[in-house]
Amino acid sequence: MSDNINTTDLKKQVEDLLASFRSSLSSVNNTDALQELRVKTVGKKGALTSLLKSLGATTPSERPAAGEMLNKLRDEIEEELTKKKAALIDAETQAAEATDQVDVTMPARARASGAFHPVAQTMHEIVAIMQGLGYSVALGPEKEEEHYNFDCLNIPSWHPARDMQDTFYFPDGTLLRTHTSPVQIRSMLKYGAPLRVVCPGKVYRRDNDTTHSPMFNQLEGLLLEQDVSFSVLKGSLRELMNGFFGRELKNRFRASYFPFTEPSMELDIECVECGGKNPDCRICKGTGWLEVCGMGMVHPFVVRAGGIDPDKYNGFAFGMGLDRMAMLKYGISDLRYLFNGNVSYFLSGRNA
Repeated sequence: MSDNINTTDLKKQVEDLLASFRSSLSSVNNTDALQELRVKTVGKKGALTSLLKSLGATTPSERPAAGEMLNKLRDEIEEELTKKKAALIDAETQAAEATDQVDVTMPARARASGAFHPVAQTMHEIVAIMQGLGYSVALGPEKEEEHYNFDCLNIPSWHPARDMQDTFYFPDGTLLRTHTSPVQIRSMLKYGAPLRVVCPGKVYRRDNDTTHSPMFNQLEGLLLEQDVSFSVLKGSLRELMNGFFGRELKNRFRASYFPFTEPSMELDIECVECGGKNPDCRICKGTGWLEVCGMGMVHPFVVRAGGIDPDKYNGFAFGMGLDRMAMLKYGISDLRYLFNGNVSYFLSGRNA
């Protein structure tokens, strides 16, 4: 620019710059193009910046008026840029919403269905109740040694439970465990006393009909402390049954026999379907009672086999079939429905 620039020349340049800017602004249709125009006009190397640098070429008397003119031009340009940006953002937002809009009248997309198996759900519920009573979960191998499966549980070599017709043996003398009680022995040897554990898992016996399977699921519990009474066991099992079935149930305890507990008992609860009021009930057969659990005070021989002094610690153990508990809670009439892969077969038999 000339070294003798005057306000008249500057005013002409301001008008030309503003006209050029507005022409370019009218054709801007997105925020990226608007940013380019901003840089071109008011950026460090923009047209307005060049004009501001020309103030030094004006005479001292004209400089205030020239400065006021350029500041006004900058304010107008900034204001129009701000308005244009707001309009562009609003237009882009509306366009994006139109593209991604959701038709609320359309049916929702179906969610993939899935759930725990009834036996797994039963196990989780019972374990959660027992954990609330201070028990931990203990697991053990399904391929077991006779020592843990029988010997340590006071089951002598002549006992019928060790016969081939009941137990799956391997050629090397090991076997598929017939109950989860070996986990109790392993837990005593590993953790000592005091001890509270529940032992869920698969067990195996040579049996197969509507109420028995060669593979089934069991859960056992063990508590070892000092001066434990049978009343603690009875109270714990009442709490478990009421919590699992979601209501208070009548119960009764009957004397029984198990080689690993002394004394031994079995727990019956009132029929969960008829409450003892239907003589033709398919579940309780009109008796009004359901056998659900075996239990007893742990035999001193078993405590000693677990490496614990039975003169110092005593306790109780209990066991139940998870499959049977699932059948009672979910109204399943045939044990085989739990292990059949045909869903329609299962559904058709639920209320049989």
